[in-house]
Amino acid sequence: MTHILIVDDDALLRRSLAFNLEKAGYRVSTAETAESGLALAQRDIPDLVLLDIGLPGMDGLMALRHFQNDLGAPVIFLTARRRELDEILGLELGADDYVTKPFDFDILLARARAVLRRSRRTQEPPANAQAITVGELMIDPPAHVVTLRGQPVALAAKEFALLHALALANGRVISVDDLLAQVWGAEYNGEPQVVYVHIRWLRQKLEDDPNNPQRIVTVRGVGYKLVG
Repeated sequence: MTHILIVDDDALLRRSLAFNLEKAGYRVSTAETAESGLALAQRDIPDLVLLDIGLPGMDGLMALRHFQNDLGAPVIFLTARRRELDEILGLELGADDYVTKPFDFDILLARARAVLRRSRRTQEPPANAQAITVGELMIDPPAHVVTLRGQPVALAAKEFALLHALALANGRVISVDDLLAQVWGAEYNGEPQVVYVHIRWLRQKLEDDPNNPQRIVTVRGVGYKLVG
């Protein structure tokens, strides 16, 4: 299913767009900052990014380069002000299209379909699409397979996504907020229990002793990390 990532700090717009795009048959992820959108996209590469320009922190103009150069994802800019549009055209940054706010959903959908039709991926799969080995664990994202000591482990979709996000961190600690943003999207901000429950389920499947975890380690007050 075609994956569209919405990156916008307007929660109402994100929800409305996500709802309508899902009704139109797309799989949708959301993020409220460029940083969280890029982190999510590194784990789950989108076929198209709908990117607000006026984001807090890293703005859309800076994020565009990462989405296009690092991930090869086409981008449609969402812009609210004429000045922003002038800046896009003046810098010739190369967004695939732009839509000015407020916009009619049918117009946005037509633009999105046109960009998706034009988009043809020819590059080699990025590194984050390759199999990752962490100790006795092997995570194969394209095949959606996890093995432990060579034996397959059945994981639900979100369990797999959570494990993949931890594996991509390469031993670094990831906060609960970052895991929420990367795996569940912006609409789950403030719901840490979702992470806690899925961590517990992963430990039940991957740890020799789930009550004394050695692979998925808690760093108190910070988050979680995957160790070999």
